[in-house]
Amino acid sequence: MYDSTPPAGFPVAPPFASAALLAPGAAVPIAPSAHRRRNWLAGACATIAAAGLIGASVLTGGSATTNLGTGAATTSQSSGGTVGVGTGSGTTPTWGGGTPIGGTSSSETAYTEATAAQLIGIVDIHTVLGYQDGAAAGTGMVLTSDGTILTNNHVVEGATSIDVTVLSTGKVYKAEVVGTSPTQDVAVIKLVGASGLTHAAIGSSAGLAIGNSVIAVGNAGDESGTAAASGQITALEQSITATDESGANSEKLSGLIQTNADVVAGDSGGPLYNSDGEIIGINTAGSSGTTAEPESYAIAIDSALSVAQRILHGEDSEVIHQGLPAFLGVSLTPATTNTSPRRSPFGQTPTAAAGSSTIAGVVENTPAADLGLVAGDTITAIDGTAIATSADLSTVLSGYNPGDKITVSWTDASGAAHTGTATLIEGAAD
Repeated sequence: MYDSTPPAGFPVAPPFASAALLAPGAAVPIAPSAHRRRNWLAGACATIAAAGLIGASVLTGGSATTNLGTGAATTSQSSGGTVGVGTGSGTTPTWGGGTPIGGTSSSETAYTEATAAQLIGIVDIHTVLGYQDGAAAGTGMVLTSDGTILTNNHVVEGATSIDVTVLSTGKVYKAEVVGTSPTQDVAVIKLVGASGLTHAAIGSSAGLAIGNSVIAVGNAGDESGTAAASGQITALEQSITATDESGANSEKLSGLIQTNADVVAGDSGGPLYNSDGEIIGINTAGSSGTTAEPESYAIAIDSALSVAQRILHGEDSEVIHQGLPAFLGVSLTPATTNTSPRRSPFGQTPTAAAGSSTIAGVVENTPAADLGLVAGDTITAIDGTAIATSADLSTVLSGYNPGDKITVSWTDASGAAHTGTATLIEGAAD
């Protein structure tokens, strides 16, 4: 689908030492396979009391929803408004009329409008979470004139459709996922039919120092306009475990730039500028109401560009994933009663046992539905490989790609055996 050679003019970054990977866990996918994907496991925060992925404001079912990632959203039962910036300390993203989520607001923050120069090469990203019946919003930056976009993985995770607005022109494009790195929280998407775009003012994260002035720019709360939040670098080479607002779905990140810029949900994937107007980082995570002043984290731009280059070179591994995962179309019986939603709409991450291979639900218009699978059926084999648990299914399907044909064996609720062939389709972004 994409040339494996980075386009001309693509920013060059120094070698990047990848962050430590999380231990793999047993997935319970609704539809896509793991496809060399790894699952997020809960863990204690390494250096701060709590941090939240600040990437996407999530709107679902007509009610205002916020999520410090892009999945497993917590929906307000009392408001039908949109996610907004409102007032708050920046450590507690706000929605609607400014009611803080996940903590108590300690101050009011005035977000200034980004300048025209700060919007050059910056985009708003809006995704449809088709298997979650929702939508999300975040930010990204243009790397090439034909529309290669750098953003956070959690901005596009769960997406079944992506629209991108180039802020300097207002033009809207459809976008496709080139590749992702969930463990590094980096994604590359490509605009369809784009040309002549001005790329973002990419700088370098080398030589940064505590006290350097910064400005974080992004799609704060998916409000009209683009917010700019000033601050200073407060620490370097930080390691955190970022979670969603419920404290679940942890993600270990390292080598981060810590600042006191007041970023909020929707800013993720956006630029962290230095005083010269050069991008030195990607806004990625913010604290969740545990500190007296705003506390936010950005991936160093040199590291992010190195990961992006690996994606564009076609690497496909546990760290780098090309395109979209294969999609079968079933959800399985949860592994345990003590589970938490993943940062995607595809199921749950077990905290203990591997779970059974009994189907809890089937997604309409998927290969599983075409096979005639229904809730209560039990998958027993894929291409002759025995399946006994949800972990088995995730492991086996991880070796397949969209378009691959598989033979599925299962027993129905009465114990009768069945076999059928399915062609896997593309799932949502991981």
